[in-house]
Amino acid sequence: MLVLCACVLVAQGMVAAVNLLIPQLAASTLHPTPSQLLWAVDAYVIVFAALLIPAGALGDRYGRKGALLAGLALFAAGAALSALAVSPAVLVAGRGVCGAGAALIMPATMSILVHLSAPERRGQALATWTLSAGLGGLAGNVGGGLAAEHATWRALFWAVVPLAVLLALAAVRIVPRIPRRPEAAIDPFGAVLLTAALVGIVRGIIEGPSYGWTSAQVLSSFAVGALLLVVFVLRALRVARPLFDPRVFRSRRLRAGTLGIGAAFFGLFSLFFVNAQYLQYAKGFSPAQTGFAIVPLTVGMALVPKLGARLQDRFGPRLPVTAGLAVIAAGLFLVSTADAGTPYALYAVHLLVLSIGTGLCAPSLTLSVVAELPPHQAGLGSGLNTAAREVGAALGVAVVGTILASRFHGTLQDPAHVAEFTAAMSTGLRTASLVVLAVTLVAAFLYRPGRRTGTPAAA
Repeated sequence: MLVLCACVLVAQGMVAAVNLLIPQLAASTLHPTPSQLLWAVDAYVIVFAALLIPAGALGDRYGRKGALLAGLALFAAGAALSALAVSPAVLVAGRGVCGAGAALIMPATMSILVHLSAPERRGQALATWTLSAGLGGLAGNVGGGLAAEHATWRALFWAVVPLAVLLALAAVRIVPRIPRRPEAAIDPFGAVLLTAALVGIVRGIIEGPSYGWTSAQVLSSFAVGALLLVVFVLRALRVARPLFDPRVFRSRRLRAGTLGIGAAFFGLFSLFFVNAQYLQYAKGFSPAQTGFAIVPLTVGMALVPKLGARLQDRFGPRLPVTAGLAVIAAGLFLVSTADAGTPYALYAVHLLVLSIGTGLCAPSLTLSVVAELPPHQAGLGSGLNTAAREVGAALGVAVVGTILASRFHGTLQDPAHVAEFTAAMSTGLRTASLVVLAVTLVAAFLYRPGRRTGTPAAA
């Protein structure tokens, strides 16, 4: 289990690490344009999110251990390509290859854990996986901050290469082979349709704050993504063995779990987007201090998932999910009250509240998705779970980023503009808090007691 969790931590960590290196990349010999800099950050997330469901299906069909090893190999290759980049295009390509590797790693690790865990221990195993994913985001902040202050952006990518190789060697020796499930559908054309649809939607979400939500570039991304998604759904309802049967969403628990996971990470990444800027410019922290300053988020994520899993086992998912999402909303509201004069100790308490909510609801939400699909589609369920996380995270950054851009027009380096920034940050985080609170009410309704709707039998 330790090796699997370490793989999750490394893959998730690279989502956040590069954000703290943006100033260094902008001033590097690559001389990236603002658009190229954006793609150097976002290529990982777009490829990662778009390939998760097909990658999970590949693991189900051809072997989850093989998918994990292939993912680690791609991850190391992408990191090496990024470290050797002589142009922004090569850096973007390397980040995309890393994202493809992460898309194989995340579903494979979760589905292996689900397979190895007895039914009564499954909630605890998923709580551990959830903790690893949460710690990955924090480790990325710390690693990116240290690299920004004491090393270079190339050093961060080079450090990933031997780490991925060591994890692959450990996985070869320790991780057992899970029997392949030849009955798991691959549906190559369906995979292409779904991947292209998710690329369009996620690209539109990510670039909305930069280009404007009504710009031709963003609207065309959404239109193409939505059209391809409709084609995918219509086709999946007609073919005998689709990649993903949309009728699984007849399950109220699956709908609640997918929506709740997206909302939890919407809130978490809303915070991540403004946290580094607030700590560095409003509080005067260095990049390394900024990376370590978010460590209070580890406390709730480390200690509370086990409690969330026990509540799930005793009372079902409704209590830990609704309580956890409500606490996340409260944590976002508390962080929104921070300004330049707020003591860091108080800010850390606000982070702790948010982390408690995340740790409380995440295991039940994950189990709601994975347990609602048949065993031979565990990888597909894991991919759906992680895709919901990444889409929620991208939306959180996009919504808060848009509010910040519309309300803050100054320069962060100018102390005279700090109050304007914290006021805009407050509006953004309070909006995110209201969104999470609204989803809390929807989740409470979907988890209501009553006849449980089933999922269709797998083809």
